[in-house]
Amino acid sequence: MDGCGGYDGETLRAVVRVCEGASPAEVLDGAPARAWVDFDAGVRALDDRPWLLPRAPGEPVRPARTLPARLRGTAPSRTAHRPPPPPPAIALCHADGRVREAALEEARTAPELRPLLVVRCSDWADPVRERARVLLAELPGGALLPLAELILLLSRRNRGGFARSLLERALREGPAVDVVALMAHQDRATYRLAYRIAVERGLLTPAELATTAATCGDVTLQDLCAEAAVAALTATDGEAGQAAVLGRLLTARAARVRSAGVTALRRAGRHGEAEPFLADRSAVVRACARYVLRQGGIDPLPLYRALCAEPATHPGAAAGLGECGERATDTGTLWALVEHPLPAVRLCAITGLRALEAVVRERLTSSLDDPSPAVVRAATRALMPEAAGIPETLLRERTAPDRPRAVRVAAERLLRAAGRALPG
Repeated sequence: MDGCGGYDGETLRAVVRVCEGASPAEVLDGAPARAWVDFDAGVRALDDRPWLLPRAPGEPVRPARTLPARLRGTAPSRTAHRPPPPPPAIALCHADGRVREAALEEARTAPELRPLLVVRCSDWADPVRERARVLLAELPGGALLPLAELILLLSRRNRGGFARSLLERALREGPAVDVVALMAHQDRATYRLAYRIAVERGLLTPAELATTAATCGDVTLQDLCAEAAVAALTATDGEAGQAAVLGRLLTARAARVRSAGVTALRRAGRHGEAEPFLADRSAVVRACARYVLRQGGIDPLPLYRALCAEPATHPGAAAGLGECGERATDTGTLWALVEHPLPAVRLCAITGLRALEAVVRERLTSSLDDPSPAVVRAATRALMPEAAGIPETLLRERTAPDRPRAVRVAAERLLRAAGRALPG
Protein backbone atom coordinates (compact mmCIF):
# COMPACT_ATOMS: atom_id res chain seq x y z
CA MET A 1 0.00 0.00 0.00
CA ASP A 2 2.87 2.37 -0.87
CA GLY A 3 4.30 3.09 2.51
CA CYS A 4 1.51 3.60 5.05
CA GLY A 5 -1.86 2.21 5.89
CA GLY A 6 -3.34 -1.23 6.38
CA TYR A 7 -6.52 -2.70 7.73
CA ASP A 8 -7.90 -4.75 10.59
CA GLY A 9 -11.26 -5.98 11.76
CA GLU A 10 -12.30 -2.55 13.01
CA THR A 11 -11.48 -1.00 9.64
CA LEU A 12 -13.47 -3.64 7.77
CA ARG A 13 -16.46 -3.09 10.05
CA ALA A 14 -16.24 0.65 9.31
CA VAL A 15 -16.27 -0.07 5.58
CA VAL A 16 -19.31 -2.33 5.95
CA ARG A 17 -21.16 0.39 7.88
CA VAL A 18 -20.49 2.90 5.10
CA CYS A 19 -21.67 0.32 2.56
CA GLU A 20 -24.90 0.11 4.53
CA GLY A 21 -25.39 3.87 4.27
CA ALA A 22 -23.62 5.38 7.28
CA SER A 23 -21.73 8.61 6.81
CA PRO A 24 -17.93 8.15 6.75
CA ALA A 25 -17.55 11.16 9.05
CA GLU A 26 -19.91 9.48 11.52
CA VAL A 27 -18.10 6.14 11.31
CA LEU A 28 -14.63 7.65 11.65
CA ASP A 29 -15.55 10.39 14.10
CA GLY A 30 -12.67 10.97 16.50
CA ALA A 31 -10.44 8.46 14.73
CA PRO A 32 -6.80 9.34 13.96
CA ALA A 33 -5.76 10.36 10.46
CA ARG A 34 -4.42 6.89 9.77
CA ALA A 35 -7.97 5.54 9.97
CA TRP A 36 -8.73 7.18 6.61
CA VAL A 37 -5.72 5.51 5.02
CA ASP A 38 -6.82 2.20 6.53
CA PHE A 39 -10.36 2.78 5.29
CA ASP A 40 -9.04 3.26 1.76
CA ALA A 41 -7.22 -0.08 1.98
CA GLY A 42 -10.16 -1.71 3.72
CA VAL A 43 -12.57 -1.12 0.85
CA ARG A 44 -10.38 -3.20 -1.43
CA ALA A 45 -9.82 -5.75 1.35
CA LEU A 46 -13.53 -6.59 1.33
CA ASP A 47 -12.99 -8.14 -2.07
CA ASP A 48 -11.15 -10.94 -0.25
CA ARG A 49 -13.59 -11.18 2.64
CA PRO A 50 -17.04 -11.76 1.06
CA TRP A 51 -18.49 -13.10 4.31
CA LEU A 52 -18.21 -9.60 5.82
CA LEU A 53 -20.30 -7.95 3.13
CA PRO A 54 -23.92 -7.06 3.88
CA ARG A 55 -26.43 -9.30 2.11
CA ALA A 56 -30.15 -9.89 2.09
CA PRO A 57 -31.63 -12.73 4.17
CA GLY A 58 -31.15 -16.01 2.36
CA GLU A 59 -28.63 -14.54 -0.07
CA PRO A 60 -25.67 -16.91 -0.45
CA VAL A 61 -22.18 -15.82 0.51
CA ARG A 62 -20.47 -14.31 -2.49
CA PRO A 63 -17.33 -16.10 -3.66
CA ALA A 64 -13.99 -14.42 -3.16
CA ARG A 65 -12.99 -11.77 -5.70
CA THR A 66 -16.66 -11.07 -6.45
CA LEU A 67 -17.90 -7.76 -5.11
CA PRO A 68 -21.52 -6.84 -4.49
CA ALA A 69 -23.16 -4.38 -6.85
CA ARG A 70 -22.85 -1.50 -4.41
CA LEU A 71 -19.07 -1.95 -4.41
CA ARG A 72 -18.52 -2.93 -8.04
CA GLY A 73 -19.66 0.20 -9.81
CA THR A 74 -19.24 -1.72 -13.08
CA ALA A 75 -21.60 -2.13 -16.00
CA PRO A 76 -24.35 -4.70 -15.36
CA SER A 77 -25.04 -7.64 -17.60
CA ARG A 78 -27.77 -7.31 -20.22
CA THR A 79 -30.15 -9.45 -18.22
CA ALA A 80 -29.55 -7.98 -14.80
CA HIS A 81 -31.06 -4.88 -13.33
CA ARG A 82 -28.66 -1.93 -13.17
CA PRO A 83 -27.04 -2.05 -9.72
CA PRO A 84 -27.14 1.04 -7.56
CA PRO A 85 -23.92 3.06 -7.55
CA PRO A 86 -21.62 2.54 -4.58
CA PRO A 87 -21.66 5.20 -1.86
CA PRO A 88 -19.27 8.04 -2.74
CA ALA A 89 -16.83 7.17 0.04
CA ILE A 90 -16.66 3.59 -1.23
CA ALA A 91 -16.32 4.67 -4.85
CA LEU A 92 -13.42 6.97 -3.93
CA CYS A 93 -11.53 3.92 -2.68
CA HIS A 94 -12.63 1.52 -5.41
CA ALA A 95 -10.13 -0.87 -6.96
CA ASP A 96 -11.07 0.43 -10.43
CA GLY A 97 -9.34 3.75 -11.12
CA ARG A 98 -12.18 4.88 -13.42
CA VAL A 99 -14.63 4.56 -10.56
CA ARG A 100 -12.32 6.48 -8.23
CA GLU A 101 -11.85 9.25 -10.78
CA ALA A 102 -15.59 9.60 -11.40
CA ALA A 103 -16.27 9.80 -7.67
CA LEU A 104 -13.90 12.73 -7.21
CA GLU A 105 -16.57 15.18 -8.31
CA GLU A 106 -18.59 14.24 -5.23
CA ALA A 107 -15.68 15.28 -3.03
CA ARG A 108 -15.66 18.78 -4.52
CA THR A 109 -18.76 19.81 -2.58
CA ALA A 110 -18.84 17.27 0.29
CA PRO A 111 -16.53 18.31 3.17
CA GLU A 112 -16.88 14.90 4.78
CA LEU A 113 -15.17 13.33 1.75
CA ARG A 114 -12.19 15.67 1.75
CA PRO A 115 -9.98 13.25 3.69
CA LEU A 116 -10.41 10.75 0.86
CA LEU A 117 -9.72 13.52 -1.65
CA VAL A 118 -6.37 13.98 0.10
CA VAL A 119 -5.75 10.24 -0.10
CA ARG A 120 -6.42 10.30 -3.84
CA CYS A 121 -3.84 13.07 -4.31
CA SER A 122 -1.21 10.36 -3.86
CA ASP A 123 -3.08 7.81 -5.96
CA TRP A 124 -1.03 5.40 -8.05
CA ALA A 125 -3.17 6.09 -11.14
CA ASP A 126 -2.10 9.29 -12.92
CA PRO A 127 -5.60 10.47 -14.04
CA VAL A 128 -7.02 9.98 -10.54
CA ARG A 129 -4.10 11.67 -8.87
CA GLU A 130 -4.01 14.68 -11.17
CA ARG A 131 -7.76 15.30 -10.95
CA ALA A 132 -7.69 15.00 -7.16
CA ARG A 133 -4.87 17.53 -7.00
CA VAL A 134 -6.78 20.01 -9.13
CA LEU A 135 -9.79 19.74 -6.84
CA LEU A 136 -7.73 20.00 -3.66
CA ALA A 137 -5.92 23.08 -4.95
CA GLU A 138 -9.30 24.78 -5.49
CA LEU A 139 -10.13 24.58 -1.78
CA PRO A 140 -9.45 27.63 0.39
CA GLY A 141 -6.36 27.35 2.54
CA GLY A 142 -8.39 27.21 5.73
CA ALA A 143 -10.09 24.03 4.55
CA LEU A 144 -6.75 22.22 4.69
CA LEU A 145 -6.19 22.79 8.40
CA PRO A 146 -8.50 19.99 9.63
CA LEU A 147 -6.71 17.71 7.15
CA ALA A 148 -3.19 18.62 8.27
CA GLU A 149 -2.47 15.41 10.18
CA LEU A 150 -3.62 13.26 7.27
CA ILE A 151 -1.72 15.38 4.74
CA LEU A 152 1.51 15.01 6.70
CA LEU A 153 0.96 11.29 7.18
CA LEU A 154 0.51 10.81 3.44
CA SER A 155 3.49 13.03 2.65
CA ARG A 156 5.64 10.01 3.53
CA ARG A 157 4.45 8.38 0.32
CA ASN A 158 6.41 8.73 -2.89
CA ARG A 159 3.64 10.88 -4.39
CA GLY A 160 2.53 12.55 -1.18
CA GLY A 161 4.30 15.90 -1.45
CA PHE A 162 1.65 17.85 -3.37
CA ALA A 163 -0.88 18.18 -0.55
CA ARG A 164 1.89 19.01 1.92
CA SER A 165 3.06 21.87 -0.32
CA LEU A 166 -0.49 23.26 -0.40
CA LEU A 167 -0.73 23.04 3.39
CA GLU A 168 2.61 24.74 3.96
CA ARG A 169 1.70 27.54 1.55
CA ALA A 170 -1.63 28.03 3.32
CA LEU A 171 0.13 28.29 6.67
CA ARG A 172 2.78 30.69 5.37
CA GLU A 173 0.32 32.96 3.61
CA GLY A 174 -2.82 32.56 5.70
CA PRO A 175 -3.88 34.11 9.01
CA ALA A 176 -1.48 33.74 11.91
CA VAL A 177 -4.29 32.32 14.02
CA ASP A 178 -4.32 29.21 11.82
CA VAL A 179 -0.67 28.56 12.54
CA VAL A 180 -1.15 29.12 16.26
CA ALA A 181 -4.08 26.70 16.28
CA LEU A 182 -1.98 23.92 14.77
CA MET A 183 0.79 24.54 17.28
CA ALA A 184 -1.55 23.01 19.87
CA HIS A 185 -2.28 19.94 17.75
CA GLN A 186 -1.67 16.56 19.38
CA ASP A 187 0.01 15.06 16.32
CA ARG A 188 3.78 15.49 16.51
CA ALA A 189 4.39 16.08 12.80
CA THR A 190 1.58 18.64 12.71
CA TYR A 191 2.67 20.77 15.65
CA ARG A 192 6.31 20.61 14.55
CA LEU A 193 5.39 21.99 11.14
CA ALA A 194 3.27 24.71 12.74
CA TYR A 195 6.09 25.75 15.06
CA ARG A 196 8.59 25.81 12.21
CA ILE A 197 6.37 28.11 10.16
CA ALA A 198 5.61 30.25 13.22
CA VAL A 199 9.35 30.75 13.66
CA GLU A 200 9.77 31.59 9.97
CA ARG A 201 6.96 34.12 10.17
CA GLY A 202 8.18 35.62 13.43
CA LEU A 203 4.91 34.90 15.21
CA LEU A 204 6.56 34.13 18.55
CA THR A 205 8.46 36.52 20.77
CA PRO A 206 11.94 35.58 22.03
CA ALA A 207 10.45 35.04 25.50
CA GLU A 208 7.79 32.69 24.11
CA LEU A 209 10.41 30.78 22.14
CA ALA A 210 12.62 30.43 25.20
CA THR A 211 9.70 29.23 27.33
CA THR A 212 8.72 26.62 24.76
CA ALA A 213 12.30 25.39 24.47
CA ALA A 214 12.61 25.13 28.25
CA THR A 215 9.30 23.43 28.96
CA CYS A 216 8.46 21.14 26.05
CA GLY A 217 9.60 17.54 25.92
CA ASP A 218 10.09 17.36 22.15
CA VAL A 219 13.82 17.58 21.37
CA THR A 220 13.15 18.87 17.87
CA LEU A 221 11.14 21.77 19.26
CA GLN A 222 13.76 22.36 21.93
CA ASP A 223 16.41 22.87 19.27
CA LEU A 224 14.16 24.89 16.96
CA CYS A 225 12.87 27.27 19.62
CA ALA A 226 16.16 27.63 21.50
CA GLU A 227 18.03 28.53 18.32
CA ALA A 228 15.29 30.95 17.27
CA ALA A 229 15.27 32.57 20.72
CA VAL A 230 19.03 33.07 20.58
CA ALA A 231 18.86 34.42 17.02
CA ALA A 232 16.21 36.94 18.10
CA LEU A 233 18.08 37.94 21.24
CA THR A 234 19.43 41.19 19.80
CA ALA A 235 15.89 42.22 18.92
CA THR A 236 14.75 41.83 22.52
CA ASP A 237 13.91 45.12 24.14
CA GLY A 238 16.43 46.22 26.74
CA GLU A 239 18.73 44.45 29.10
CA ALA A 240 15.85 43.19 31.19
CA GLY A 241 14.28 41.52 28.16
CA GLN A 242 17.55 39.81 27.28
CA ALA A 243 17.98 38.66 30.86
CA ALA A 244 14.50 37.13 30.86
CA VAL A 245 15.17 35.14 27.67
CA LEU A 246 18.60 34.00 28.81
CA GLY A 247 17.33 33.10 32.26
CA ARG A 248 14.65 30.85 30.78
CA LEU A 249 17.18 29.05 28.61
CA LEU A 250 19.86 28.75 31.28
CA THR A 251 17.50 27.18 33.82
CA ALA A 252 16.03 24.62 31.43
CA ARG A 253 16.09 20.98 32.41
CA ALA A 254 17.28 19.86 28.97
CA ALA A 255 21.03 20.15 28.45
CA ARG A 256 20.61 21.09 24.79
CA VAL A 257 18.58 24.14 25.82
CA ARG A 258 21.00 25.16 28.56
CA SER A 259 23.90 24.87 26.12
CA ALA A 260 22.08 27.20 23.71
CA GLY A 261 21.61 29.68 26.54
CA VAL A 262 25.27 29.49 27.58
CA THR A 263 26.41 30.04 23.99
CA ALA A 264 24.04 33.01 23.74
CA LEU A 265 25.91 34.71 26.58
CA ARG A 266 28.71 35.44 24.12
CA ARG A 267 26.28 37.08 21.70
CA ALA A 268 24.96 39.21 24.55
CA GLY A 269 28.49 40.18 25.65
CA ARG A 270 28.00 38.56 29.06
CA HIS A 271 30.91 36.14 28.95
CA GLY A 272 31.56 36.06 32.67
CA GLU A 273 28.08 34.70 33.39
CA ALA A 274 29.13 31.38 31.85
CA GLU A 275 31.33 30.58 34.85
CA PRO A 276 28.66 28.79 36.94
CA PHE A 277 28.12 26.37 34.06
CA LEU A 278 31.71 25.12 34.14
CA ALA A 279 30.48 22.52 36.65
CA ASP A 280 27.22 21.67 34.86
CA ARG A 281 26.18 18.03 34.91
CA SER A 282 26.23 17.99 31.10
CA ALA A 283 29.52 17.71 29.21
CA VAL A 284 28.05 19.73 26.33
CA VAL A 285 27.09 22.60 28.61
CA ARG A 286 30.51 22.55 30.26
CA ALA A 287 32.19 22.72 26.85
CA CYS A 288 30.01 25.68 25.84
CA ALA A 289 30.86 27.47 29.09
CA ARG A 290 34.59 27.03 28.47
CA TYR A 291 34.20 28.35 24.93
CA VAL A 292 32.29 31.45 26.04
CA LEU A 293 34.79 32.24 28.79
CA ARG A 294 37.73 31.89 26.43
CA GLN A 295 35.99 34.18 23.96
CA GLY A 296 35.85 36.70 26.75
CA GLY A 297 39.56 36.29 27.52
CA ILE A 298 39.03 34.13 30.62
CA ASP A 299 41.03 30.92 31.13
CA PRO A 300 38.69 28.27 32.60
CA LEU A 301 41.46 26.02 33.98
CA PRO A 302 42.27 28.07 37.11
CA LEU A 303 38.56 28.35 37.76
CA TYR A 304 38.19 24.58 37.61
CA ARG A 305 41.04 24.08 40.05
CA ALA A 306 39.40 26.49 42.46
CA LEU A 307 36.03 24.78 42.10
CA CYS A 308 37.56 21.36 42.81
CA ALA A 309 38.66 22.71 46.19
CA GLU A 310 34.95 22.66 47.10
CA PRO A 311 33.81 19.46 45.36
CA ALA A 312 30.68 18.95 47.40
CA THR A 313 29.34 22.27 46.16
CA HIS A 314 30.44 21.73 42.53
CA PRO A 315 30.58 17.98 41.77
CA GLY A 316 30.71 18.52 38.00
CA ALA A 317 33.92 20.52 38.31
CA ALA A 318 35.94 17.30 38.58
CA ALA A 319 34.68 16.16 35.18
CA GLY A 320 35.40 19.58 33.70
CA LEU A 321 38.92 19.60 35.16
CA GLY A 322 39.61 16.36 33.34
CA GLU A 323 38.24 17.80 30.10
CA CYS A 324 40.62 20.76 30.03
CA GLY A 325 43.25 20.06 32.69
CA GLU A 326 46.89 19.10 32.53
CA ARG A 327 47.73 15.48 33.12
CA ALA A 328 50.89 16.11 35.05
CA THR A 329 49.31 18.69 37.34
CA ASP A 330 45.67 17.71 37.82
CA THR A 331 45.70 13.91 37.97
CA GLY A 332 46.43 13.89 41.70
CA THR A 333 43.43 16.11 42.43
CA LEU A 334 41.11 13.79 40.53
CA TRP A 335 42.42 10.61 42.20
CA ALA A 336 41.84 12.20 45.58
CA LEU A 337 38.25 12.98 44.59
CA VAL A 338 37.65 9.35 43.60
CA GLU A 339 37.61 8.68 47.37
CA HIS A 340 35.19 11.53 48.17
CA PRO A 341 32.18 10.60 50.34
CA LEU A 342 29.66 12.01 47.83
CA PRO A 343 28.80 9.63 44.94
CA ALA A 344 28.33 12.55 42.51
CA VAL A 345 31.89 13.70 43.16
CA ARG A 346 33.30 10.19 42.75
CA LEU A 347 31.40 9.78 39.51
CA CYS A 348 32.66 13.07 38.06
CA ALA A 349 36.21 12.38 39.21
CA ILE A 350 36.25 9.07 37.33
CA THR A 351 34.77 10.83 34.30
CA GLY A 352 37.54 13.43 34.54
CA LEU A 353 40.27 10.78 34.78
CA ARG A 354 38.89 9.10 31.70
CA ALA A 355 38.83 12.40 29.78
CA LEU A 356 42.38 13.16 30.91
CA GLU A 357 43.47 9.65 29.85
CA ALA A 358 44.87 9.13 33.33
CA VAL A 359 43.04 5.93 34.31
CA VAL A 360 45.21 3.45 36.21
CA ARG A 361 43.64 0.02 36.14
CA GLU A 362 44.96 -1.20 39.49
CA ARG A 363 43.73 1.91 41.30
CA LEU A 364 40.27 2.00 39.74
CA THR A 365 39.17 -1.63 39.99
CA SER A 366 38.14 -1.08 43.61
CA SER A 367 35.46 1.30 42.31
CA LEU A 368 33.68 -1.70 40.80
CA ASP A 369 32.46 -2.39 44.35
CA ASP A 370 31.23 1.16 44.93
CA PRO A 371 27.83 1.33 46.66
CA SER A 372 26.60 3.77 43.97
CA PRO A 373 25.47 2.06 40.72
CA ALA A 374 26.29 5.25 38.79
CA VAL A 375 29.87 5.18 40.04
CA VAL A 376 30.16 1.48 39.15
CA ARG A 377 28.96 2.23 35.62
CA ALA A 378 31.44 5.11 35.27
CA ALA A 379 34.30 2.89 36.47
CA THR A 380 33.25 0.18 34.02
CA ARG A 381 33.33 2.59 31.09
CA ALA A 382 36.76 3.82 32.16
CA LEU A 383 38.12 0.27 32.53
CA MET A 384 36.77 -1.15 29.27
CA PRO A 385 39.99 -0.48 27.27
CA GLU A 386 41.95 -2.20 30.07
CA ALA A 387 39.55 -5.13 30.55
CA ALA A 388 42.04 -7.78 29.37
CA GLY A 389 44.47 -6.77 32.13
CA ILE A 390 42.00 -7.18 35.00
CA PRO A 391 42.46 -10.51 36.81
CA GLU A 392 39.80 -12.92 35.62
CA THR A 393 39.17 -14.26 39.11
CA LEU A 394 38.44 -10.73 40.36
CA LEU A 395 35.72 -10.30 37.74
CA ARG A 396 34.22 -13.77 38.11
CA GLU A 397 33.87 -13.33 41.86
CA ARG A 398 31.73 -10.28 41.13
CA THR A 399 29.29 -12.21 38.96
CA ALA A 400 28.06 -14.19 41.98
CA PRO A 401 24.29 -13.95 42.63
CA ASP A 402 24.82 -12.32 46.03
CA ARG A 403 26.58 -9.31 44.50
CA PRO A 404 24.59 -6.13 43.73
CA ARG A 405 23.13 -6.08 40.23
CA ALA A 406 25.28 -3.13 39.10
CA VAL A 407 28.42 -5.02 40.16
CA ARG A 408 27.34 -8.19 38.34
CA VAL A 409 26.54 -6.30 35.14
CA ALA A 410 29.87 -4.46 35.30
CA ALA A 411 31.83 -7.69 35.73
CA GLU A 412 29.99 -9.36 32.84
CA ARG A 413 30.63 -6.39 30.56
CA LEU A 414 34.33 -6.43 31.36
CA LEU A 415 34.54 -10.20 30.87
CA ARG A 416 32.96 -9.82 27.44
CA ALA A 417 35.29 -6.93 26.60
CA ALA A 418 38.25 -9.17 27.55
CA GLY A 419 36.96 -11.94 25.31
CA ARG A 420 36.27 -14.30 28.22
CA ALA A 421 33.34 -16.67 28.44
CA LEU A 422 30.56 -15.65 30.78
CA PRO A 423 29.50 -18.01 33.56
CA GLY A 424 26.77 -20.43 32.55
